[in-house]
Amino acid sequence: MTCVIIEDEIPAQKVLLHYINKIPNLTVLKVFNSAMNANDFLKNHKIDILFLDINLPDISGIDYIKTIDNPPAVIMTTAYPDYAVASFELPTITDYLVKPFSFNRFLKSVNKVEKNNHKISTEKTIYINVDKTIHKIQLKDIKYIFSEKNYVTVVTTTTKFSYLESLKNLETKLPSNQFIRSHKSFIINSNYITKISGNQLFMKEVSMPIGRAYKAILMEKLNL
Repeated sequence: MTCVIIEDEIPAQKVLLHYINKIPNLTVLKVFNSAMNANDFLKNHKIDILFLDINLPDISGIDYIKTIDNPPAVIMTTAYPDYAVASFELPTITDYLVKPFSFNRFLKSVNKVEKNNHKISTEKTIYINVDKTIHKIQLKDIKYIFSEKNYVTVVTTTTKFSYLESLKNLETKLPSNQFIRSHKSFIINSNYITKISGNQLFMKEVSMPIGRAYKAILMEKLNL
């Protein structure tokens, strides 16, 4: 799983980084000291967990979450228990950590996110609306998805569907452990990758580009 930290206190950043480094399948991609500094990164990258301090200099963590479309799982951090209770009013917030928190408490929060992600990944099908017809597609049959202007095309092992949709919105409906954003215009099913050469990804006879901004996350999710 990938994560981002938004925390303005250096000691708290160090604690989070120390705990994250103890968990083999959890990787921190970026650390920011304010929500505004993190805003562009979060708009362009899909992550699994956001560790978010409630008390930030420019906008509170709770208010910031309300501005994000399709936010990741959020674990709030705060020194004030009353704020933590208020944070549960937002459904995207998975858990909260009251400073100072132990590694055991931190691990419990991460496991909670992982359990929720597993529930999503066990969903076997997705429904898409093409020309006023609802199609049921098996997730295992989707090879890759690409976008052109305002349309996405879902390519399966047997056919393809093009319809009006945003790639970003469709990405939120797919299990992140299987479907990975490899380019601003592509989402790939990692089960169908046959090889990677430079900035090209191959699925047998089909090749597609790997975006510079997405390559590190792609390789991390593939454990490469």
